[in-house]
Amino acid sequence: SFTSRFGIGPTALATLALLQNGRTTKDPVVAKAMAYLEGFVQDDGSIRPPRSRLTNYETCVALLCFQAANREGKYDKVIQGASKFLRTGIWDETEGKDKSDVFYGGAGYGGESRPDLSNTAFLMEALKATGAKADDEAMQKAMTFVSRCQNMESEHNTTPFAGKINDGGFYYTPAVSEQGGRQTPDGGLRSYGAMTYSGLKSMIYAGLEKDDPRVKAAVGWISKYYDLDNNPGMGDAGLFYYYHTFAKALDAMGQTSIEDADGKAHDWKSDLVAALAKRQQPDGSWVNSNRQWLENDPTLVTSYCLLALSYCQPQSKSAASGN
Repeated sequence: SFTSRFGIGPTALATLALLQNGRTTKDPVVAKAMAYLEGFVQDDGSIRPPRSRLTNYETCVALLCFQAANREGKYDKVIQGASKFLRTGIWDETEGKDKSDVFYGGAGYGGESRPDLSNTAFLMEALKATGAKADDEAMQKAMTFVSRCQNMESEHNTTPFAGKINDGGFYYTPAVSEQGGRQTPDGGLRSYGAMTYSGLKSMIYAGLEKDDPRVKAAVGWISKYYDLDNNPGMGDAGLFYYYHTFAKALDAMGQTSIEDADGKAHDWKSDLVAALAKRQQPDGSWVNSNRQWLENDPTLVTSYCLLALSYCQPQSKSAASGN
């Protein structure tokens, strides 16, 4: 493992970061990490410690790692089992939720936990990595939840939050009322950067085109709040998770340049490399002085940064990971 804290998620992310930056399973460090992760494959297809409460999250990030490492069918069985398991983690009719329920289509950390956009986005990414198409039933169910996380009142979002701010950005979840101070005085949920890029990426995975009003609204928010010094709306909280989702979403959209609120065009890859370079520690790591969301852990944060940098390479992410 790369760390004994926080379960197997950080190890999966660190190993995925190495794979996406050119290491292979022949690398001794990668080989040891893959053997470690393989030891957590459960009979139900999940990949997690036996008493984990993060079954969905850990299975998602581990599945991405196994997919990136898969050669000559070595991990086919693991991947198929994990993909099947993840489909059971979506809130839908099997849990007594119909499409009108705000839980519908979402996924949480695991078990009966309430759904949120971060975990739902990881689930969609994991399913896509294993071959799920945009019209896959699970992807479309998840898109129902993703749409309800957008500050945009439409036929896709009729929740009480939708029209309060209506700026096209995304928030963490509509499934709970108390959200750690992220509410506006009138009961709206403030958009912020990491979730808006997660939402944009998820919409692309679900097959929405650039001219879809939801995509256009999200891109409009991104242009208005283009920033690589802060996680827009959250300051330095979750800054490195933000860098990771920023890069992944813009790579998925095929966007090489972003125009900011003043009409200035930005080469986002160059901007991101510069932002990371000035924050790198002398030993090569990154860490956030803001402890929120575990970003005081250098293993986790350095993994986010390496993953972000993999999308700044001339080759695509899929080429980097061999998919």
